[in-house]
Formats: sequence, C-alpha cells, structure tokens
Amino acid sequence: MRGEWRVGGECRDNEHSCMQVQIHRKRFTIKKETEVAVVRVKITLACEECKQRNYNLTKDKKTHPDRMETKKYCKFCKAHTMHKETK
Repeated sequence: MRGEWRVGGECRDNEHSCMQVQIHRKRFTIKKETEVAVVRVKITLACEECKQRNYNLTKDKKTHPDRMETKKYCKFCKAHTMHKETK
C-alpha cells in the first residue's frame, strides 16, 4: 500500500490536539489549526553608547507594548551597557 495515508487516532492533550498520520510506514504528527497563534514581533537591541545593533530578539507585543530597555553586554564597548529596542 504505497503512497496511502492511513489515519490513526487523535490524541488530546491539555495544550493541543493532533492527528497521527502514517505515510510509507513512517509516522508524522500534524497539528490542527484550532490553536490561537501568539503574535511575537522581531526586535533589535542597540547599545546606548556605541549605537551598535548587538541583539536580535522576539517579544510578545500584547504583554509588552512599550519599547524594551535592558542592560546587556556589548562586545564593542567590552562592558555591560544599556540597550534599547530599535526599529
């Protein structure tokens, strides 16, 4: 039975629901599109002193709407300095 899709049972966890599918005797798990996607935005952190963009991160726009500001290590200044979110 080459090329056939054989559908197994559905598993239900607390976090997600998925379906196990067997293709060519290999098992794959397919997540259903019933989950709500979390919106995460890519941001860049720049050093306050030398203005170099050192870090690329993601943040949740819903819980942190304002610009991020943290103290991180700058390899150009060779010290811990304040880094702010840039565009």
